[in-house]
Amino acid sequence: MSFLPDRYDSPIDLPFNRASIEEHFELRTPDRDPGGVGYWLMLQAGQLLVSTEGAQAALPSSRVHALPSSRSSAPIYLGQWQGLPCRLLHVSCDAALPEGLKAESLLARDPQLPLELLSLGGLANMILHWENVSCRCGNCGNPMQRLAGEWGKQCSGCGASHFPRIHPCIIVLIRKGDELLLVRKPEWADRRYGLVAGFVDFGENLEETVIREVREEVGLEVQNIRYVGSQCWPFPSQLMTGFIADYAGGKIVLQEDELAEAGWFHRDHLPTLPPRRSIARYLIDDAVNG
Repeated sequence: MSFLPDRYDSPIDLPFNRASIEEHFELRTPDRDPGGVGYWLMLQAGQLLVSTEGAQAALPSSRVHALPSSRSSAPIYLGQWQGLPCRLLHVSCDAALPEGLKAESLLARDPQLPLELLSLGGLANMILHWENVSCRCGNCGNPMQRLAGEWGKQCSGCGASHFPRIHPCIIVLIRKGDELLLVRKPEWADRRYGLVAGFVDFGENLEETVIREVREEVGLEVQNIRYVGSQCWPFPSQLMTGFIADYAGGKIVLQEDELAEAGWFHRDHLPTLPPRRSIARYLIDDAVNG
């Protein structure tokens, strides 16, 4: 059973994008915690801990005090969820879960979480990554302190200010008539295929990154590059920008340290595809059904 829709009207509606939670969630800053009872976003080894007391998974409305938090991790106020404070807690990996709680993966092929909880868990994972990498200043190594009204921090030693870093990436569907270019990484299970993707490099715009990544990974040339949409990808902190491009020439030559296979597949005979929570699947579905 999947809790996600079969199709999305727009890339903005994809899981992990803010639009999927904005009806019931308002992101604030840690220094604005109003106190009082609320909900808990508890992460353990990349999984979201949810209450099993109701008919559907839900955020716990009280912290389970028997759960030890990860090394010196204190609760972090994130904002308001359904009108009440929502706080993040990083639970130790070896902590046994008490009755009434279970761990759900944020990266399961068929997530057992409603769309809003999946996206909230992703947001929590991204913020937790920022908290982990911003404990000390990258310039001088001194402890960092929170800036008022910001998610940024300031070094207690040299005074340098640091802000959350979101890493831009491209992902591209390449078309040749009725065929689509799909690739497979060696670590992907079940012979699942996906799309060419990669990080933006120094001095590149997004279209230049598309051209370079396609050349590097599969040895092909592309043309008519069109932007489709984007998706926040909080594993740990990427922004995936989705494109469609047309084949312009060349034969497939694999970048073997990145890919295990690549090939052209007819739109009516596709292999196992990425899960529906990803912009990769959105791009493929849009090309096939659009």
